[in-house]
Amino acid sequence: MVQVNATRTADQFWAHRGIPSRFPENTLPSFQAAAEGGAKWIETDVDICHDGTLLICHDATLDRTTNASGPCADLRRDDLSQVDAGAWFGPQFKNTPLPVLSEVVDLCLEHGLNLNLELKPTPNGAQAARHLVESAVKELTRFDDPNRVVISSFNPLLLATAQEVAPQFPRGALFEHLALELGWKTICEMVGATAIHPEAAHLTAELVAQFRNEGLEVRPWTVNGSAQANQLFNWGVTAIFTDRADWFIENL
Repeated sequence: MVQVNATRTADQFWAHRGIPSRFPENTLPSFQAAAEGGAKWIETDVDICHDGTLLICHDATLDRTTNASGPCADLRRDDLSQVDAGAWFGPQFKNTPLPVLSEVVDLCLEHGLNLNLELKPTPNGAQAARHLVESAVKELTRFDDPNRVVISSFNPLLLATAQEVAPQFPRGALFEHLALELGWKTICEMVGATAIHPEAAHLTAELVAQFRNEGLEVRPWTVNGSAQANQLFNWGVTAIFTDRADWFIENL
């Protein structure tokens, strides 16, 4: 077995949507598994429903990861009792609910987890987007230290709003690999990002060095192989997002 360099620590392996290699992604059992597996950081995604409910879901629609269909933005809190977010992954997870942000924060506080919260763009306009940021920040202020939180997004306007509303929370700018050519430095400066979260595919040692020279933490996504993880750490990344945080931590 190729093992990750023993000098690594558990807080360098951020549990991407929990442990989706073994549990349905972005559910409380998945986050619980991350805590039990020794993770220090979990990553999740928040969207805002029609009635303002802060829903934990990666996709803009329910189709891929639940028994329901349609846009998350059309849901109301009362609809969630009918949504099964586990059966698609395995029969043992039948009737696993979609969580809301307050439940994830509860779990983090109970287990001492830190939280990377990705803000998802909403199709319901600028007012809904601002409401998403403001409502999420109200939940995040329950953490005793703002450095236990990172707010991230692919959307610079959401990050800029987060900077305005809650500058105390560090911000991470997300990029797909092609978007890195469109002015990552300008965007990071514009939103006051302290970290860049680039797609691991096509990342190079030279790019990592550029990010680090700008004083940015570098956390690529999504890294599930030990050889790739070792290469990235040797290039100087500070952490990785992985679907297998428990495995990496067990093999430190």
